[in-house]
Amino acid sequence: MHYKFEGKNALVTGSSKGIGSAVAIALAQGGANVTINCSSSVDQAEGVAETIRKMGRKAIVVACDVSDLAAVEDMVKKTVDAFGSLDLFVSNAVYSDRQLMVEADMKGFRRTIDVSMWGALHGVRAASQQMLKQGNGGAITVISSPHAIIPIPTAMAYNMAKAAIDHMARTAAIELVKSGIRVNVFHPGWIDTPGERKFFTEEQLNEGAQGLPMGRMGSPEEMAHGVCFTLSDEASYMTGSTLTMDGGVGLPWWSKRTEGKQ
Repeated sequence: MHYKFEGKNALVTGSSKGIGSAVAIALAQGGANVTINCSSSVDQAEGVAETIRKMGRKAIVVACDVSDLAAVEDMVKKTVDAFGSLDLFVSNAVYSDRQLMVEADMKGFRRTIDVSMWGALHGVRAASQQMLKQGNGGAITVISSPHAIIPIPTAMAYNMAKAAIDHMARTAAIELVKSGIRVNVFHPGWIDTPGERKFFTEEQLNEGAQGLPMGRMGSPEEMAHGVCFTLSDEASYMTGSTLTMDGGVGLPWWSKRTEGKQ
């Protein structure tokens, strides 16, 4: 990890596990202090925070539901109280149920929208307000998904939410650019996370991974490198853009290399 975040303070939502925890740890490796957010996995979140503290960085854990605007605003305040500022924000928290649209339990459908869409907006809004108050610019990355583009069946609510936050982030980018606040989107592919294990067995994951263009799932650590780039000074001329690290998932199916053929 060569990106430098010394003197920076970060908040990563949904960072007790998966991509979020990998991003939080990578930011700390670069020198940042980090707020770890979770909804209920407090023990896991504390484990991530302890890993960061062992690096000599500061870390706090804030458990809250990102679909609650007031709770998100309070989380930003706690970050500033603990570290002095908020310079980097990553919207990562999600919820997803998988059912065909015509059979969907609408409670779960709405929960997916509330967390994955409204939660992202709440975080971007509260973080932006704090950065504007500070007057020193900042960097925001919204972790979205190829679901924003590819209409994957049984995931309508998630598809809708991800499509919405892509446009939300670009709109935020144009509204904030003159204040020195950069907003970008990150699209990971099929990544080996606890979230995916909610829907698939180990056997299904292994079989499905073999069918991907690269023949494997991505890792949270690989995704953290991409996210940290968008937040770093190396990406200082990048805003309103989407960085994709999906292992070729977005390529047309016939582009996949098969045995004995190119």
